[in-house]
Parts: sequence; C-alpha cells; structure tokens
Amino acid sequence: MTDIALDDRRRVRESTRVDGANARSWQLVSALQTHAFDQAQLGRADQIVLDLEDAIDGSLKQAARANVTQWLSAGGSAWVRINDWTALDWSDDIAALAGLPGLAGVMLAKTEAAEQVTDTFQRLGGATPVVALIESALGIESAVEIARARGAFRLAFGSGDYRRDTGASNTPLAMAYPRTKLVLASRIGALPGPIDGPTVASTHPVLREQAADSVALGMTGKLCLDLEQPAVINESMSPTPADVAWALDFLDRFEADGRVIRDGSDKPRLARAETIRRRAELFRIAPSS
Repeated sequence: MTDIALDDRRRVRESTRVDGANARSWQLVSALQTHAFDQAQLGRADQIVLDLEDAIDGSLKQAARANVTQWLSAGGSAWVRINDWTALDWSDDIAALAGLPGLAGVMLAKTEAAEQVTDTFQRLGGATPVVALIESALGIESAVEIARARGAFRLAFGSGDYRRDTGASNTPLAMAYPRTKLVLASRIGALPGPIDGPTVASTHPVLREQAADSVALGMTGKLCLDLEQPAVINESMSPTPADVAWALDFLDRFEADGRVIRDGSDKPRLARAETIRRRAELFRIAPSS
C-alpha cells in the first residue's frame, strides 16, 4: 500500500514539475543519502540531481552508483551529476546509467571542452541531455564551444570550484565575469539561460540577494544544497505579480494599437513582456490586482 501511494505521489509531482529547460531550482542530493531521494523528488525543487561526484568519497563511489541505479529503476526520476570526463569513475557512471528509465539527464562535472560533452552524450546513447557544469578558468574560457557541443542541454556554474581554481572571492563583482560568460555562451549556443552555483547559507535574505544577482546577469536557474532552498529560489527567479501585471497590460495595449511599433523602445519592451508572460504561464503566477 505504501509503495502504491508513493508511486501515485511521484506521478502527481512529475506532472507538475517544471521541465529541465526552464527549471529554476536544481536540488543536489548525495547519492549516499537514499532516505532523501523520495523526499527531494516530492519536494519543491523544479529538478533534483543525485550526486555521484564531489559529495562521494572515492571508496564509496560503487555503493553510491548502486543506490542511484536501484532508485531510478524502481520508479524514481532525477538528473545525476556524474564524475568528470578525465576521471576513472566517469566510464563506470556512464555504464551504470545508460538506458535507465528514470534518468532525466546527466550533469557533467568539471567540463572544460566541447568533446567531453559530446562523448558523454554519445556514450549514453545519443538521447540523454547533458548539463555541462563549468568549474574552472579553462571551462569558462571554453564556454562558447561547450554550449555549441552536440548534446549540450544547458550550462551550469560550479562557483565553488571556480573560486578555488582562480582565487576569486565570493562577491558579485568577482563572480560577474564568469556568470556573464556563461550567459553569453548560452545565448550564442541557443541554450536556455545558465544555472548558477549554490548559496551555502540558507538564510532567506542571503539566498534572495544572491539569486537576485544571478537574475540580474541573465541566469535562470540555481543549484540548491538543502530542501529549504528551492521554494525561495523559485520565487526569486520568477516574475513577480507586478511584473506580470505590467507585461499583460503592455501586451494588451500593443494589440489594441494594432501591433504598431512606435519607437525604438517598443521592441525590447515587447520581447520582455512576452518573456514574462510565458514564464508566468509556466510557473502559474497571477498578475497583481
């Protein structure tokens, strides 16, 4: 009875989940914490990512991999962060995950070249989407080529490892360059907006502030470290009811005026209004009264 109830809740949650191209919150879950798999899937995150990489000690990789494959084969659905292309565990991850029914896609750790994405994509059968997690100076400078790689689905920023690689501090100014590079590369590669790195602090003001920094630069998603973060991230990375009201009013006036462009500011405002309307419909946000 419990398994049937769980399966029913999974189906209901998956039917309302935001797709990976538009997902705002990406919940990371250690592949060793099997008790958290269902909790995360039934939670508020747009997408969940079972982590086989940094969260797992080398001696426990095989056990973690077995946890993931068993859960995905038993009705679970998630993305999986796999080890980087240069690691010995990469091949084992690919072999274990290829063809699993619950695999939504993979997040490739420490991506630094386009061929790493394409090789991963092809080894998984040529249909599984690959989010390229870029975590180094070399990866940032190769972002355009990575975004254009066959199999690339979206870019993500491994901000902690990037800071370790470069010595940069965790300030909006220091992070503006790599974030902007990922935004521009995503646009050039015709990918959705990139996913920003996680916020370690779970206090809502800090989380909202850092999410706002991401949105201001054009990022549209963010990695999450615990179950309390997705709700705040989803709110922070969505149009506000006031934004939606402005967009709908602007579009109504534009239609009433016969869709006539009056000056150079109309096209940018039209594009912004249409984007807000689309995202409001996707995230079910009503306009303010």
